[in-house]
Amino acid sequence: MKKIGVIGAGSWGTALAITLAGKGHEVKIWDLDKEHLHSLREKRENVRYLPGIRFPEGMQVVETDEEALAGVDVALFSAPAQHFRAAFKSALPYIPDEAVIVNVAKGIEKGSLMRMSEIAFEIDPKARYVVLSGPSHAEEVGRLLPTTVAVGSRDRALAEYVQDVFMTDRFRVYTSDDIVGMELGGSLKNIIALGAGISDGMGFGDNAKAALMTRGLVEIKRLGVKLGADPETLSGLSGVGDLIVTCTSMHSRNRRCGIMIGEGVDPKEATRRVGMVVEGMSTTEAAYSLAQREGVEMPITEAIYQIITGKITAAEAEPLLMGREKKHERDENL
Repeated sequence: MKKIGVIGAGSWGTALAITLAGKGHEVKIWDLDKEHLHSLREKRENVRYLPGIRFPEGMQVVETDEEALAGVDVALFSAPAQHFRAAFKSALPYIPDEAVIVNVAKGIEKGSLMRMSEIAFEIDPKARYVVLSGPSHAEEVGRLLPTTVAVGSRDRALAEYVQDVFMTDRFRVYTSDDIVGMELGGSLKNIIALGAGISDGMGFGDNAKAALMTRGLVEIKRLGVKLGADPETLSGLSGVGDLIVTCTSMHSRNRRCGIMIGEGVDPKEATRRVGMVVEGMSTTEAAYSLAQREGVEMPITEAIYQIITGKITAAEAEPLLMGREKKHERDENL
């Protein structure tokens, strides 16, 4: 059994901590929000983000990131993507050199347009970095419902190590060596989930949502391949798998946010009402900039960017997408 420190006690960090502690690992979890930490410790439950699920005995709530990371074998980062840089920088002095870094945030940093692994390696070129991603709602993982994910690293042995640490009879883990594909698949699908929610909120039905998901995957693959991803990865758990679950479930905060936007709620107000970080909002802005930089055409992403930045309404986006020049479905230049 391993010593594991979890940085970030949102729904996903808590669900993974519960899973790992339930397996018998020694798990310490910490969060920047002191009031939230106090609630976690007093109630032995994350009533804010994952209510109704009690913490296992082997899961400790601690006061500092230093305490969470002292002597750990695995440092698990579950901070929101836009805060990963700060969280990793702050925690790095306390992480043992031989410890494995596992990051589960899904996003692209605004401004730098960097993926989470790029940030980690910029800060610590020797980081033993592994990404964990796939179709995995925290609400179901915390309740120990069957879930399958993938872990990716440039070092196959590291990926297999993390696979063994996390694998249970209800949490199946595959390995990958394609960090680029895994991180982009997990990030970009949130944009399409916003779009699927907007479509649902406008009452467009299943046909429109299926089209958005399918054509959205084309955009994900187009940008992913341009940036070095293996297209097979984007057809796997961290691509198509995550896309399906995020676009179709009410557990998805991105879809819920999109539904409200489609119903006419202001994007900022919709985000506030969700009550948690909506990664797709920041990722849409970053991906739009990436597409512009790389010269990649992403019409769905561009339409969602224009909606959430107030340049057009959701109603105005529909004719822009439906009225585009006719194409062959497999035309690479779509």
